Amino acid sequence: MAKSRFIKTNEKIADEVTAAFGKIEDRVVGGYTKIEDAFVDRYLTRDGETVEQAKTRLKQEQSRHNS
Repeated sequence: MAKSRFIKTNEKIADEVTAAFGKIEDRVVGGYTKIEDAFVDRYLTRDGETVEQAKTRLKQEQSRHNS
């Protein structure tokens, strides 16, 4: 049985909305990550420590503190 024109149109709109949401989500998360990395780099890293190392250290400290 063939799909009606309205169903096809609704599916196309849904696909476009979902794709647009994915792009927005990627930009928001990417922007937040840049801000977070800059903050960690500026205020939370120790001598010679990279941002990733500082994040790992902070997570470990947090988990020890919560345990």
